[in-house]
Amino acid sequence: QVQMEESGGGLVQAGGSLSLSCAASSRTSSLYAMGWFRQAPGKEREFVAAISEPGLSTLYADSVKGRFTISRDNAENTVYLQMNSLKPEDTAIYYCAAGPLLGIYAADYNGWGQGTQVTVSS
Repeated sequence: QVQMEESGGGLVQAGGSLSLSCAASSRTSSLYAMGWFRQAPGKEREFVAAISEPGLSTLYADSVKGRFTISRDNAENTVYLQMNSLKPEDTAIYYCAAGPLLGIYAADYNGWGQGTQVTVSS
């Protein structure tokens, strides 16, 4: 199981940008698909984006498509989420995850970070 640690959250105005990073503890993390999920207060955790183990395939939720970009650096065991044109509805705790297969469900991933808060003010 891969341990993950997020960084880069914060407060930003609507229309602004933030970049999240997530470092994996295992050198074998390059063998895993990696993803980002988010959970807003009172809502269930939802899929945001994911990237395959070699980084050739990506998936995005419709709500972030065209605004968010996921990428990874296997040499650094790190996955990134560049968030542009942020909206107040993007406010949530963002979690990174790692798993054996690329997927959009939380059950597809077995390694999770503690989360980082992203707040978008209107």
